[in-house]
Amino acid sequence: MRIMGLDLGNKTLGVAISDSLMMFATGYPTIRFKSKDFNTALSEILKVIEKEKVDEIVLGLPKNMDGSIGFQAQICLDFGKRLEEASHIKVNMFDERLTSKIGLNSMIMGNENKKTRHDAIDEAAAKVILQDYLDKRRKSA
Repeated sequence: MRIMGLDLGNKTLGVAISDSLMMFATGYPTIRFKSKDFNTALSEILKVIEKEKVDEIVLGLPKNMDGSIGFQAQICLDFGKRLEEASHIKVNMFDERLTSKIGLNSMIMGNENKKTRHDAIDEAAAKVILQDYLDKRRKSA
């Protein structure tokens, strides 16, 4: 079984995929699309899901710091619903507050240069989302 983690932005879709034992999240190339062209994002991620034989999806939900649902979170909820309908795979929404910051901090600690960090932040955020989900899933089992 493989689980995919996603971090949806307005021009990018960060992607991470678990190993078959669902222990570790590994980054996957970021999907780039024209601003707010979520149809292209959906089309591209469906290809990855098929290629990688994904069984479950975790999509980051960027709640406001007070826990409320803002504009970007609503976009993610809508995208998640469309993705679930198109892929016939369960999409779990996962609170992603601060994941981009955590991903960025880990890249800084790894001494990655600024350009590399800019290009990889979405992938890093998807890895954090997926790894957090995998860790919580193991603890509750």
